[in-house]
Amino acid sequence: MDQEQMAVVMDTVFNECRELRKAGQAEYPGEGNDAFENFQRVARDLDDVDQKKVLWVFAMKHRDGIARFLNGHTSQREDVAGRINDLIVYLCLLRGMIDQETGLNEAMDVLDERAQRVLERRE
Repeated sequence: MDQEQMAVVMDTVFNECRELRKAGQAEYPGEGNDAFENFQRVARDLDDVDQKKVLWVFAMKHRDGIARFLNGHTSQREDVAGRINDLIVYLCLLRGMIDQETGLNEAMDVLDERAQRVLERRE
């Protein structure tokens, strides 16, 4: 596979993952707009386990399926491409949780506001 073909694969996977995350958000009950609400609810049900650990348990199911595929077990409920996409989505959600905890989201908001003001001054 050449670099251009790989770029197409990555664009396809990322688009599939965006749609998968959107569909996943719609599946879980909740009244808010919190992307982590399902993990928080399960964490509370388990005596306040860290939501990242709850996510990791969910993600490992897909990692295990991928490992089984790599070891020759090809007849699974979900094809390996779906498991890879699921794992990517979980890893992105984990990144979001970590960013939120470390304040990166807030820092990015400040930078976005500053950049917007600079652009407005240039107009």
